[in-house]
Amino acid sequence: MISHREALLKAEHSIAKIKDTVSKDLSRLKYHFMAPAYWINDPNGLIFYKGEYHLFYQHYPYDSKWGAMHWGHAKSKDLVHWEHLPIALAPSEPYDLDERGGCFSGSAVDDNGVLTLLYTGTVIKDGKVIQTQCLATSEDGITFEKYEGNPVIPVPPEDGSADFRDPKIWKHDEFWYMVVGSRKDDIGKALLYKSTDLRAWEYVGVLAESDGTMGYMWECPDFFTLGDRHVLMFSPMGMGTRKTIYLVGDMDYETGKFTWDTMGDIDHGFEYYAPQSFLDGKGRRVIIAWLNAWDWMPWFKNFGPTEKNHWCGAMSAPRTVELDTDGRLRFAPVEELQVLRREHYRLANTIVSPGAEVLPKYAGSDCVEMKVEFQLAGCSAEEIGFVLRAASDGIQRTLLIYNIRTNELRFDRNQSDGWSEGVQSVILERSGEEALKLHIFIDTCVIEVYTDNNRTVMTNNIYPVPSSTNMEVFSIGGQVTMNSIDIWKLCSAW
Repeated sequence: MISHREALLKAEHSIAKIKDTVSKDLSRLKYHFMAPAYWINDPNGLIFYKGEYHLFYQHYPYDSKWGAMHWGHAKSKDLVHWEHLPIALAPSEPYDLDERGGCFSGSAVDDNGVLTLLYTGTVIKDGKVIQTQCLATSEDGITFEKYEGNPVIPVPPEDGSADFRDPKIWKHDEFWYMVVGSRKDDIGKALLYKSTDLRAWEYVGVLAESDGTMGYMWECPDFFTLGDRHVLMFSPMGMGTRKTIYLVGDMDYETGKFTWDTMGDIDHGFEYYAPQSFLDGKGRRVIIAWLNAWDWMPWFKNFGPTEKNHWCGAMSAPRTVELDTDGRLRFAPVEELQVLRREHYRLANTIVSPGAEVLPKYAGSDCVEMKVEFQLAGCSAEEIGFVLRAASDGIQRTLLIYNIRTNELRFDRNQSDGWSEGVQSVILERSGEEALKLHIFIDTCVIEVYTDNNRTVMTNNIYPVPSSTNMEVFSIGGQVTMNSIDIWKLCSAW
């Protein structure tokens, strides 16, 4: 067994050998966070610490496939431009050293100036998965030491099972609280603990659990306040096409019970999983998620064609979370992304009709932001939409289409690239002849769409060739007035 320091140096050496080659890949994202090379999944340890944003993430530094989990690490001053830091955690101890396990997901807190990580150590012994909650600390925010008394929670409670992972920590009054994802009898659960020192933990009970329709396992739970309400986020396994859920309700810290009355989806696309939140220096609640899918999801094919280019996976652009007047959540791209805007093109009061498609300027870029508004009063079209990331010969193209009668917004990637397939759809909440507004971000192989006054978001991956950059606005069955379209070319954040 090698030391933790030796394991970290070995991992860094592996990344150093390949990162320059990977950086030249034209399919790499320009403003979504990626590891320097190889595999990345869940965001971990999101925190605003000593004036900077820190992002940790699940990472395998030896291949573009999943392997023994490490914690990658980066920091930023603006949530847009990221600086890669040395790998923070590597498997090295009996409770986390296993090629089939490692240092699984967790969170970070500022404990009187000490950056403290809580993570799930995962090993397999005698064919059984053993997951425990472990602690590591850093005085400088870069170099981490694992706690000698690990694991701080060595066994799951009776309410849980061997699936016992992804601790998220917060402080309320004099106690630290931890929520951990688990299951029992195929009922997904969020388990609650409390502590005064982050090392000795007392089990409180089941914070919330599935009613039988909300998945058999809750991964990556997150608990936070918005205004006078509380929010539980989690990523359920076994809930069909729904893979990022939020519950809004009230918390009773005396009983340790969370009672919810509102439920919604954080994202409706194919690729958005394991979101984690943090409170930033501006008082905003911000979330970041992993942009890929697991093999148990109904649409899973594989992890994407970039694997052959020595990288796999990325993070979503950061989003703020706010409470709407009816108790639902709204998600908006952080305003800091506007620093990437370059050339701007605006078109107003334009008629779009069959055979008279609108071909916006700046179609020759794979990195753009668009804001568009359609006037639906007096509209005769049956459907309106966009062709995105299209080849000049039309063989490659991605469709975003809105059906005016049914209020359905669908994302069709069956012709995107020869690899992607499937149609993802969502019924929008807009009503009557209210204008349809869309806010769209394109970044090489990711498209993020915000609509419904930011109550509905859809995130999807596509993998077209770099030259497939054409776009158009179209209508089917009649005409529609496009009140405005604003398009910005975006520069790279790297």
